[in-house]
Amino acid sequence: MSVPYKYQILPIEKVFRDTVHNYIHVQHQVILDLINSKEFQRLRRIKQLGTTSFTFHGGEHSRFTHSLGVYEVSRRICDIFVRNFSTEQLGIKDGWDDQERLVTLCAALLHDVGHGPYSHTFEHIFHTDHEEITAKIITSPETEIFQILNRVETGFPAKVASVILKNYPNPQVVQMISSQIDADRMDYLLRDAYFTGTQYGTFDLTRILRVIRPYAGGIAFQMNGMHAVEDYIVSRYQMYMQVYFHPVSRGMEVILDHLLKRAKELFRKNQTDFLCHSQLLVPFLREDHTLQDYLKLDDGVLNTCFIQWQQINDEILSDLARRFLDRKPLKSVLFNSTTDLDILNDLRRIIEKVGYDPDYYTATNRTYDLPYDFYRPNSASHRTQIELIQKDGELVELSKASNLVAALAGQSQGDERFYFPKEMVNEKQEQQRSIFETSYQEFRKYFVNGAIIHP
Repeated sequence: MSVPYKYQILPIEKVFRDTVHNYIHVQHQVILDLINSKEFQRLRRIKQLGTTSFTFHGGEHSRFTHSLGVYEVSRRICDIFVRNFSTEQLGIKDGWDDQERLVTLCAALLHDVGHGPYSHTFEHIFHTDHEEITAKIITSPETEIFQILNRVETGFPAKVASVILKNYPNPQVVQMISSQIDADRMDYLLRDAYFTGTQYGTFDLTRILRVIRPYAGGIAFQMNGMHAVEDYIVSRYQMYMQVYFHPVSRGMEVILDHLLKRAKELFRKNQTDFLCHSQLLVPFLREDHTLQDYLKLDDGVLNTCFIQWQQINDEILSDLARRFLDRKPLKSVLFNSTTDLDILNDLRRIIEKVGYDPDYYTATNRTYDLPYDFYRPNSASHRTQIELIQKDGELVELSKASNLVAALAGQSQGDERFYFPKEMVNEKQEQQRSIFETSYQEFRKYFVNGAIIHP
């Protein structure tokens, strides 16, 4: 009698050598089949960090490697839960039911399968949502991923998608994949820190996995592991401030955003050029794409379009394409809520006077993150707070026990920047000795120590 697909265990486990976790262990046939599916293999061709690699040159790793890492962290948590908190084997009330293992591992592996090229910038311009597309890839009969999952049992693809969409009925499963301290964040912090060559994102994963435990409302951490959780929160905060929000990376992202925006504008006026050399992008420029159109895209497709756009008969598009490919980021200065908006308009006016279209060569970029949030019953949306569990079983919200986390809780961190062509302040530019020299001098008088002032 053949073993049902859902119970098929590999005769010898498959391992993937990994820079962060040493080995990634695959024991289920369904997981190996999902890894080998064409939709999952596409993630090899999409960078995890997007434009951040223009600042931290080692950050060239892919969403494929990150997704394997999230799977591995989740697998380890499942092993810990079944060993120490099993409802079936140990009779622990509100413990872990290991029948949830397969849906958990599949959701962990596939949580990012819907990401597109240069993920978040692409989403902003073409109005896509990677979580919704992830769910479509998992639940659409036309995909290999659906066909693999559906062999587990009828309706299984919908179960996996519901974990990613955060409406699966077991909160332990959902929080393991998506919460303020989940397998996704634990992997990307360690992985991004490793590949960018920074130390900000490092924390004691081994200790956190030692103190993690399930409870009726989801996942909690033993009180004696509070300092390891604090370390994780601070590491995450530092990675956002020092790496993810780096002003140069954001300057490249602004160029990418404006490059795609200009392409959409030109496509509305004349589709002929794009139909000749950017066919895979045309459905998105036309705003009429299918799931299969989406799955044909990766970073290489967009980069090829940018190479071709350098030769297009539009000065703005060709220049922005060159700036992106040759790493010529826009420069920035800080501003804040007290900055007179008339000053920003004056700066745009001067930039336009010199010859740059301010719609494509300036931007205001506001980037903020909440390092840790607590439950807000009156908020339209809130994050799942981190709970510490005491010896008597009582729960304590993290910021109530940790003064360090309390100092960060509920406070957005980040900055606001005004982006403009670097040529406006570069003394070595030949053009600054031209008839426009007065304009450049007028522009620079608004800045002191990298911030906008009232002259």
